Amino acid sequence: MRCTQELMEEHESIKLMLSIMQGVAQRVARLQPVPERDFGDIARFLTVFVDRCHHVSEEKYVFPALERAGVGRESGIINALLAEHEQGRQITALLIKAFEGYRSPEASAAKWIKKSARDYCTFLRHHIHKENYVLYPAAEGRIGKEEDARLLEAFEAHESEELGPGKHEALDPMLSRLKQAYPE
Repeated sequence: MRCTQELMEEHESIKLMLSIMQGVAQRVARLQPVPERDFGDIARFLTVFVDRCHHVSEEKYVFPALERAGVGRESGIINALLAEHEQGRQITALLIKAFEGYRSPEASAAKWIKKSARDYCTFLRHHIHKENYVLYPAAEGRIGKEEDARLLEAFEAHESEELGPGKHEALDPMLSRLKQAYPE
């Protein structure tokens, strides 16, 4: 498996969470209750898996590997993606603040959650598209097999440090539970 394939598989889990978030936003918009546990699971997924694992793997390992392979920051794509990662962190913080403000089904909280979730989902889908169809093809053409294997090892070590052993596998049952609770 190539490092880009690993990252694209992570994108599939992230896109599943985006669909779940849309289901949550729809339920909230209908003023139906959402368990706090679900908001907590979504917030942890976004802050730990998306940001501290996935985005940091790109920032710490893939982007520098591309720079070593001759893709300079001046080309624009790396700088653009770094800026988007920071923008994503800001939107995530607003979304989590909206979740924290939601304690009962009321219209103002519902509007805030719906808007924050919509903004985040739209933003991240565009970001994923850019990585899948611009960055990763560039990486596959420039990162050799040895460097690719080193990156995969670095991803695994980083994920183990951030999530802890076996925690990545625990995300799948959580995503399945949420997908059942909030079908599209």
